[in-house]
Amino acid sequence: MTTFVDRVELHVAAGNGGHGCASVHREKFKPLGGPDGGNGGRGGDVTLVVDQSVTTLLEYHHSPHRKATNGQPGAGDNRSGKDGQDLVLTVPDGTVVLDKKGNVLADLVGQGTTFVAGQGGRGGLGNAALASARRKAPGFALLGEPGEARDIVLELKTVADVALVGYPSAGKSSLISVLSAAKPKIADYPFTTLVPNLGVVTAGSTVYTIADVPGLIPGASQGRGLGLEFLRHVERCSVLVHVLDTATLESERDPVTDLDVIEEELKQYGGLEDRPRIVVLNKIDIPDGQDLADMIRPDLEERGYQVFEVSAVARTGLKELSFALAGIVAEARAAKPKEEATRIVIRPKAVDDAGFTVTYDEHEEVYRVRGEKPERWVRQTDFNNDEAVGYLADRLNRLGVEDELMKAGARAGDGVAIGSEDNAVVFDWEPTMMAGAEMLGRRGEDHRLEAPRPAAQRRRDRQAERDDAQREYDEFDPF
Repeated sequence: MTTFVDRVELHVAAGNGGHGCASVHREKFKPLGGPDGGNGGRGGDVTLVVDQSVTTLLEYHHSPHRKATNGQPGAGDNRSGKDGQDLVLTVPDGTVVLDKKGNVLADLVGQGTTFVAGQGGRGGLGNAALASARRKAPGFALLGEPGEARDIVLELKTVADVALVGYPSAGKSSLISVLSAAKPKIADYPFTTLVPNLGVVTAGSTVYTIADVPGLIPGASQGRGLGLEFLRHVERCSVLVHVLDTATLESERDPVTDLDVIEEELKQYGGLEDRPRIVVLNKIDIPDGQDLADMIRPDLEERGYQVFEVSAVARTGLKELSFALAGIVAEARAAKPKEEATRIVIRPKAVDDAGFTVTYDEHEEVYRVRGEKPERWVRQTDFNNDEAVGYLADRLNRLGVEDELMKAGARAGDGVAIGSEDNAVVFDWEPTMMAGAEMLGRRGEDHRLEAPRPAAQRRRDRQAERDDAQREYDEFDPF
């Protein structure tokens, strides 16, 4: 049964924002007390948080679909909807977040580090928040925005100072078991280590972590054996330790050739050229092992390697190795630049940035409007309500969208699409000659979306509406 997973594909969906409410305050003797529709609640975010007590991504391997809760809709009497609850997903220290194309979105290192993987949708405004001096009683509210949904990939890269690399059965697991309190599986057959093992070592005043990486074989960087699955776990280390078996039972192998093979695989994997190397000649407690170590040590030292002869079984040479590793780790930590305090970077927009673009799509034969504000306003609009559509037209006109359409050559009746190709609202454009609340009729209506009426007829209709409203008010007048 799988107990360790270091790479998963996760499907996250943030909560949708709640819809705003269109409501009019009514009470005895006050049938038209003004708009009192509340705002919708914000949708919950999906957030990744580093928890050092978590060591695997196994939980997300079994249940990769995660969704935060939606915001609640607003209600009358100025009652706002409840915000959706954020979904917090704990991940191991050293988790890298990537998109489907392999681009790094975040590198989560350190307890409590967070990353918002899915942004919750905004709640829609109720008609109380939309009321203005010219639009005293809006007959519509804004819809809540959908939450962000996307697929991400989580990769775990072990956070360790020292990485033990070498052929299967070279003695890496035995070495980490005697250098630290770790208790990895140890046996006399290859590939006993199926997951990276971590141990904590104390050498003088230096405390460092050491990782036992599953055995590498030729072709590991191309996917052979277990190497490709776990080579990422050596990327964060400060020093690489080649553990060479001086008592191998395979006649076609020797320690120097093993070293060359592993170095070639590390080179093919890439990104590890600057890490210092140490060579450990293991199993010198065996007579043939000691003899072979004496033979190859001069050659290795001539190559520039620092060589240590050890025996994990007899526990010889471990103290010298431990303190040597501590010294390299301490130097690497001292060489790292100190983390600066968090700075807030302000990037003001250019003075000529309109916040949107208008381009002509020859394939679809439409003028395409792209921009954060226009696309968000479209998502918030209830297209079943004429007044809401008229309000959208007012907002786009004030933003300057119509002016840009005219400059781009758009004419009445041309198709206009707001949004991306796969999720756009398309309509036939009719230039707005006037905008604002003066174009409104009854609540929920907008005369710009109806057949034109003569000016005299519009005046008579408005007078009739005012007379109806006055009669309705007089009927409820207690005096």
